[in-house]
Amino acid sequence: MDNSSRYAKLTEFGKKLMGRPALNDGLLLISKTAKDLLQADRCSIYILDKEKNELWTTLADGVKRIRISADEGLAGYTLKEKKPIISNDPYNDVRFLKEIDHKTGYVTRSIATAPVFSSTRKIIGVLQLLNKEGGFTKDDSKFMIFFSHYISSYLELAAMFGDENE
Repeated sequence: MDNSSRYAKLTEFGKKLMGRPALNDGLLLISKTAKDLLQADRCSIYILDKEKNELWTTLADGVKRIRISADEGLAGYTLKEKKPIISNDPYNDVRFLKEIDHKTGYVTRSIATAPVFSSTRKIIGVLQLLNKEGGFTKDDSKFMIFFSHYISSYLELAAMFGDENE
C-alpha cells in the first residue's frame, strides 16, 4: 500500500474514532485499521501495569488476554528502549517469546512493535503487529510510530480502566 493510500485510510479511521465509539469498539477499530494499513495478519495492543511490572493485552487477535513480564519479549524490549522494533525472523531473535506461539498455536513469522506514549510523554503500552507478507520495513516502523501517537488517547483510557473488564 502506498503512503497516499495509507494516509487517506487513516483520515477515514480518524473520523470514525472521533465519533467516540465505546472503548472496546474503539480498540477493535484501532486493531482492524492497523492490520489493514500495514497489511498484517494480527494486532495486539499491550498496556503497561507498572505496579505488577507486566504488559497485558487489551486486545489480542484470536486469543484471550496475554500477560507477560514488562521485561520480556519484543514488546518488553520496545517498552525498555522506547523505540520501535522489527523482527522478520523472530524464532532466531533471542528477545522473542516462543512460549506464546506454543500456547496459542499461532506461528509468528514477523513482528513490528511501536511504543505508545501518554499525553504526558510517559510510555503506557506497545502496539504490536504480526505476520506481514514479505516482512515489515523501516517505513512500516515509521508509520507505526505515527499511528501510535494517533491512538494514544484511546489507549490512555484503556490503561486507566485497567483490568476492570477481565
